[in-house]
Amino acid sequence: MSSGQIFVLAIIGMSTLGWVITSWIRAKHGYPVENEWGASVSKITDEDMREDYPRTARTLELLTSENEKLTGQISRLEERIAVLERIATDPAERVARQIDALR
Repeated sequence: MSSGQIFVLAIIGMSTLGWVITSWIRAKHGYPVENEWGASVSKITDEDMREDYPRTARTLELLTSENEKLTGQISRLEERIAVLERIATDPAERVARQIDALR
Protein backbone atom coordinates (compact mmCIF):
# COMPACT_ATOMS: atom_id res chain seq x y z
CA MET A 1 0.00 0.00 0.00
CA SER A 2 1.28 3.43 -0.86
CA SER A 3 1.43 6.30 1.59
CA GLY A 4 -1.41 8.05 -0.27
CA GLN A 5 -3.75 5.11 0.29
CA ILE A 6 -2.81 4.93 3.98
CA PHE A 7 -3.47 8.68 4.29
CA VAL A 8 -6.94 8.34 2.75
CA LEU A 9 -7.81 5.39 5.01
CA ALA A 10 -6.57 7.34 8.06
CA ILE A 11 -8.83 10.30 7.20
CA ILE A 12 -11.82 7.99 6.74
CA GLY A 13 -11.08 6.26 10.05
CA MET A 14 -10.73 9.55 11.94
CA SER A 15 -13.97 10.90 10.45
CA THR A 16 -15.88 7.77 11.39
CA LEU A 17 -14.43 7.73 14.90
CA GLY A 18 -15.30 11.41 15.36
CA TRP A 19 -18.90 10.80 14.25
CA VAL A 20 -19.26 7.84 16.64
CA ILE A 21 -17.87 9.81 19.59
CA THR A 22 -20.03 12.85 18.84
CA SER A 23 -23.17 10.71 18.54
CA TRP A 24 -22.37 8.87 21.77
CA ILE A 25 -21.87 12.13 23.71
CA ARG A 26 -25.08 13.63 22.31
CA ALA A 27 -27.08 10.49 23.17
CA LYS A 28 -25.55 10.25 26.64
CA HIS A 29 -26.63 13.78 27.52
CA GLY A 30 -30.13 13.44 26.02
CA TYR A 31 -29.64 15.56 22.92
CA PRO A 32 -31.31 14.41 19.70
CA VAL A 33 -29.10 12.37 17.41
CA GLU A 34 -29.28 12.43 13.62
CA ASN A 35 -29.86 9.23 11.71
CA GLU A 36 -28.27 8.31 8.37
CA TRP A 37 -30.54 10.69 6.43
CA GLY A 38 -30.13 13.68 8.72
CA ALA A 39 -33.47 13.29 10.49
CA SER A 40 -33.50 13.89 14.24
CA VAL A 41 -33.94 10.86 16.50
CA SER A 42 -34.59 11.63 20.16
CA LYS A 43 -34.40 9.46 23.25
CA ILE A 44 -37.60 7.57 24.13
CA THR A 45 -38.60 7.88 27.76
CA ASP A 46 -40.97 5.75 29.84
CA GLU A 47 -43.50 8.60 29.71
CA ASP A 48 -43.41 8.52 25.90
CA MET A 49 -44.05 4.78 25.97
CA ARG A 50 -47.10 5.22 28.24
CA GLU A 51 -48.55 7.93 26.00
CA ASP A 52 -48.05 5.86 22.85
CA TYR A 53 -49.44 2.58 24.26
CA PRO A 54 -53.05 2.96 23.03
CA ARG A 55 -51.83 3.99 19.60
CA THR A 56 -49.33 1.12 19.58
CA ALA A 57 -51.99 -1.42 20.59
CA ARG A 58 -54.34 -0.19 17.84
CA THR A 59 -51.52 -0.30 15.32
CA LEU A 60 -50.75 -3.87 16.36
CA GLU A 61 -54.41 -4.83 15.88
CA LEU A 62 -54.49 -3.25 12.42
CA LEU A 63 -51.25 -4.92 11.37
CA THR A 64 -52.45 -8.31 12.63
CA SER A 65 -55.68 -7.92 10.68
CA GLU A 66 -53.85 -6.88 7.54
CA ASN A 67 -51.41 -9.78 7.95
CA GLU A 68 -54.29 -12.29 8.13
CA LYS A 69 -55.90 -10.74 5.05
CA LEU A 70 -52.66 -10.86 3.07
CA THR A 71 -51.94 -14.44 4.18
CA GLY A 72 -55.35 -15.51 2.84
CA GLN A 73 -54.74 -13.64 -0.38
CA ILE A 74 -51.36 -15.33 -0.83
CA SER A 75 -52.97 -18.75 -0.26
CA ARG A 76 -55.55 -18.07 -2.96
CA LEU A 77 -52.87 -16.87 -5.37
CA GLU A 78 -50.77 -19.98 -4.69
CA GLU A 79 -53.79 -22.14 -5.54
CA ARG A 80 -54.33 -20.23 -8.77
CA ILE A 81 -50.66 -20.55 -9.71
CA ALA A 82 -50.82 -24.31 -9.06
CA VAL A 83 -53.78 -24.56 -11.48
CA LEU A 84 -51.94 -22.51 -14.09
CA GLU A 85 -48.82 -24.67 -13.71
CA ARG A 86 -50.93 -27.81 -14.10
CA ILE A 87 -52.54 -26.37 -17.26
CA ALA A 88 -49.15 -25.36 -18.66
CA THR A 89 -47.60 -28.80 -18.11
CA ASP A 90 -50.58 -31.08 -18.96
CA PRO A 91 -51.09 -32.51 -22.45
CA ALA A 92 -53.05 -30.30 -24.86
CA GLU A 93 -56.18 -32.50 -25.03
CA ARG A 94 -56.78 -32.45 -21.30
CA VAL A 95 -56.12 -28.69 -21.19
CA ALA A 96 -58.70 -28.10 -23.92
CA ARG A 97 -61.26 -30.14 -21.96
CA GLN A 98 -60.54 -28.22 -18.76
CA ILE A 99 -60.84 -24.88 -20.53
CA ASP A 100 -64.13 -25.95 -22.12
CA ALA A 101 -65.37 -27.10 -18.69
CA LEU A 102 -64.58 -23.67 -17.27
CA ARG A 103 -66.68 -21.93 -19.94
